Amino acid sequence: MSIYDTLNVEQKKAVLQTEGPVLILAGAGSGKTRVLTHRVAYLIDECGVNPWNIMAITFTNKAAGEMRERVDKIVGFGSESIWVTTFHSTCVRILRRYADRLGYSNNFTIYDSDDSKSVLKNIVKQYNLETRDLKLRQIQNTISKCKDNLVTANSYTLSSGNDFQKQKIAKAYQEYQISLKKNNAMDFDDLIMNTVILFRENKDVLENYQERFKYIMVDEYQDTNNAQFELIRLLADRYKNLCVVGDDDQSIYRFRGANIRNILDFEKNYPDATVIKLEQNYRSTQNILDAANTVIKHNRSRKEKALWTDEGEGSKVRFCEFEQAPEEANFIADDISNKKRQGKLSYSETAVLYRTNAQSRLIEERFVMYGIPYNVVGGTNFYARREIKDLLAYLKTIDNGSDELAVRRIINIPKRGIGATTLNKIADYAGTHDMNFYDAIAHANEFITGKTVDKLHDFDLMIKAFRAKQKMMSLEELIHDVIDVTDFEEYLKSLEDDDENNGSQDNDRRQNVQELIGKVISYEEKADEPTLSGFLEDVALVADIDNVAEGDERVLLMTLHSAKGLEFEHVYLAGLEEGTFPSYMTINAEDSDPMAMEEERRLAYVGITRAKKELTISCAHRRMVRGSFESLAVSRFVDEIPERLLDRSGSSVMPSFLFEGGDTIEDDDDYDYDADAYMPSSRGNNTRRTFGNSSGYSGSSYTRADYADRSYGHKNFSSGSAYNSAANTSSRLGGFKSNANDRSSEKIDHVPGSSIYGPVGKPKATIGRKPAARTPVSKPFIAGAASSHKSAGKGSLNGISKGLQKPSSLDYKEGDRVSHIKYGEGVVKSIEDGARDYKVTVEFDDAGQKIMFAAFAKLKKL
Repeated sequence: MSIYDTLNVEQKKAVLQTEGPVLILAGAGSGKTRVLTHRVAYLIDECGVNPWNIMAITFTNKAAGEMRERVDKIVGFGSESIWVTTFHSTCVRILRRYADRLGYSNNFTIYDSDDSKSVLKNIVKQYNLETRDLKLRQIQNTISKCKDNLVTANSYTLSSGNDFQKQKIAKAYQEYQISLKKNNAMDFDDLIMNTVILFRENKDVLENYQERFKYIMVDEYQDTNNAQFELIRLLADRYKNLCVVGDDDQSIYRFRGANIRNILDFEKNYPDATVIKLEQNYRSTQNILDAANTVIKHNRSRKEKALWTDEGEGSKVRFCEFEQAPEEANFIADDISNKKRQGKLSYSETAVLYRTNAQSRLIEERFVMYGIPYNVVGGTNFYARREIKDLLAYLKTIDNGSDELAVRRIINIPKRGIGATTLNKIADYAGTHDMNFYDAIAHANEFITGKTVDKLHDFDLMIKAFRAKQKMMSLEELIHDVIDVTDFEEYLKSLEDDDENNGSQDNDRRQNVQELIGKVISYEEKADEPTLSGFLEDVALVADIDNVAEGDERVLLMTLHSAKGLEFEHVYLAGLEEGTFPSYMTINAEDSDPMAMEEERRLAYVGITRAKKELTISCAHRRMVRGSFESLAVSRFVDEIPERLLDRSGSSVMPSFLFEGGDTIEDDDDYDYDADAYMPSSRGNNTRRTFGNSSGYSGSSYTRADYADRSYGHKNFSSGSAYNSAANTSSRLGGFKSNANDRSSEKIDHVPGSSIYGPVGKPKATIGRKPAARTPVSKPFIAGAASSHKSAGKGSLNGISKGLQKPSSLDYKEGDRVSHIKYGEGVVKSIEDGARDYKVTVEFDDAGQKIMFAAFAKLKKL
């Protein structure tokens, strides 16, 4: 039997249609990678195409690696000649040969987003370009957008006219490009734009690659921006054998410049194109697919298609409503914990997806309390860690002496007594004598006196020695030599001492360095001709999703954007409320920008179609939004799912009479979005602890009298196994201690016919509207050193949910600049001294204003 006989009818059509432009509309889970790899095999085996003439291009290293692996397996001999790579890697390979035609050396450095920001920040400060209405982030975003649309600095300057703000951006853009070229560096956006410019200005180079790539395949075509569209158009212009694969319903990167019109207008751009739809899904059950189909049908700008499967209906989509965000987070942790204990899921096949990174914190806290191992995708990038950036800066300086940013970073690491004044003198000399920063160091005796000259001379000799050794050493030997010669181990020790003094728990810096060495070794083993430039190139082009560990027995937490291309047996889609998902900004812009809402709906479609077996959607009717609690209606995306597809049995929406009496959340300075409404019990279930008559049970038809007759009032929550578990959990986390252990034999009563989240049955209808106004919500009862309310109150709460203690004092004050591991740098706006912890408000340069607890935030003064 032929390998092509294993394909379905539409897949086979896509494989056999080799000539001319082809658009393959591949729905989620429809086997597009299989089609692409079989198509490559068919071109070589049946059509006699030389592997050298085939290009397959995609967006991530992970996707390219998977495709390469499958192609090698199917094609065998000769497959190494096929160009299977990403857009950026493609451009780097081309520019490494021809960058000199654009005024760069071929060993140029690739700047990541942090490097780019540093360069731009200096320019903005030097020319005083920031105003109240024009911030660094806006300038950076505008420059990136220009490059995505192939608008050069000169073109933007000419178009700025008399617009004061555009003139400032134009100045920043001009100076930024001058600085990049002076440093022999390109940013990510330059890689695409400069390759297009190279092709447009050098016909011989373009014709060379057109002749080589007679058959071009592009994956995830819906994610291409205008520059990528033009790159592919130029390459395919001679032979027109262009096959693009994508799904307009999964176009979710508009904010990065992706243009959905590229795939929607493919037939307009290529009138003789063949269009093939792949609608049979091999991933999900039919109920999940029906939910996705009905949601996405509400979009107007799309190509009609409907996913189907012959794998059966499967279970319904579970939809759970909760009053508060902590309840939602606790439910997710409890549900995963119970299913794991029952053998119904594995952590590695489970994911929690959400709209924004901020939503992960509550879930992380609950996972810690339940002992659920997890990874957060999109946290601090390994290569963005301080010690890693320092070592990489040494390697960059060895590889490219023109990289001023790298030289400046390491010239005083470890400390050599070379200060800012000296660096400014070097920069002035370099500018006056038209040379790069590093070369100016060799002339230090001409403009610097005293011992500093000797220090600079020693630094210069050390770098030159590394460059000489590089020619004789392997990369592994080179990085070890850098670590030894610079006494990098002692430098790491000094950083770890600072970490301990600042209360930081980041004492794994040496382990990170070992991991970097491991990555060097891995690169050398895989690369045909390993070079320092090649390793630095690999590092620069790595994406967050490329670091997701396959088969790692941990639950993955990630944003919906990060989840694109992944699949899991069990998916929890959290935060389905109006204002959260779809986002507040999208709702406000609905009239002026209807395409924004369509993008949000596509994001919902992507989230739903990540699930293979089980999908749980949840929402919370009260959530911290922009610094205050707000009542939120159920997301329209839930409304768009037919009722027949939903299972609502897990909801915990409480009747309003349960909230009478007690203090309000708004009146309690210490109640925040990380307050502990639940704690895990020893049975793996959850017990609501509240003041007064409140309890964690829900119902849509229960009267006040019904409730009074129940035997599970507050008295049943004042002792028992839940407290025992809570105390043990908190003790393990380094939190408070409890004397509840001697009550472990007591039990908590449960109501017949109800779950721990409420009576079995349909919850109160709240879909499509905001919840009715409620009387104040009672504060949650947190178990403390004793069983009384007061002893378990505020004095015992220091960092309970995180196992952290309130700092005795802070080393920063209002007005100081600080850095945060996720949000970057910002200014402290206010500090409130609460009983539980300091509440700090920071205006971050990129992330905007955030309110956080000091013990958890671990802010560092700059």
